[in-house]
Amino acid sequence: MARLKNKVAVITGASKGIGAAIAEKFAEEGAAVAVNYARSANEANQVVDRIKQRGGKAFAVRADLSKISEIKPLFEKVQQEFGHVDIIVNNAGVYEFLPLGSITEEHFNRQYDLNVKGLVFATQEAVSRFGDRGGNIINVSSVVSTAPTPNGSVYSSTKAAVDAITRSLAVELGSRKIRVNSVLPGPVETEGTSVMPGVKDFFSGLAAQTPLGRVGQPQDIANTVAFLASDESGWLTGQTIYATGGLR
Repeated sequence: MARLKNKVAVITGASKGIGAAIAEKFAEEGAAVAVNYARSANEANQVVDRIKQRGGKAFAVRADLSKISEIKPLFEKVQQEFGHVDIIVNNAGVYEFLPLGSITEEHFNRQYDLNVKGLVFATQEAVSRFGDRGGNIINVSSVVSTAPTPNGSVYSSTKAAVDAITRSLAVELGSRKIRVNSVLPGPVETEGTSVMPGVKDFFSGLAAQTPLGRVGQPQDIANTVAFLASDESGWLTGQTIYATGGLR
């Protein structure tokens, strides 16, 4: 089933983890995919190679979305490569956990510059290229937007902002045939989380609290995002959808 046939999708932060899984799932569903990365060129090219080996269309494109000046060139390259843009998945993000007394301006700006500012201006650029056919915006948020953890006040607030942006833009852009939704993953095993100190015991505890009895895998999130990108979810906009195995 090619639910995204003839669609062009920009996946930000797609060199590994959830973003890579989304890019590969979209290509499997028939989309041409722009695999965005900021620093991990080798990993991004590996994602592209895997997609092409399966007969899909993809290319890697570098841009640090925390820098507004790099956003327009990203979309120009996508348009040159594929001709148009139909979907943006705002997956790029960073996280860092610090107690209140240790928060610095650098800690604050690093997360807000990418998780919020970069998302807004990447979305602005994508929407300017959707045209009369409309488009689809999917924001990768987090369960911590509504269930914050200790030491995560800055990160949690960036994801709460993402969900507010989602709801606002859904109202603003609906008349232009543009849908906007958020996916809120719970704990997911990725390259990033695998190196966190004590993560094995942490994930074991979370799995025991999760109704489906495990933590998430990148493919779990990719499947949800692909559904939101497809016409099967055509009556959904402004939604914040939990992909947590029932953990809230």
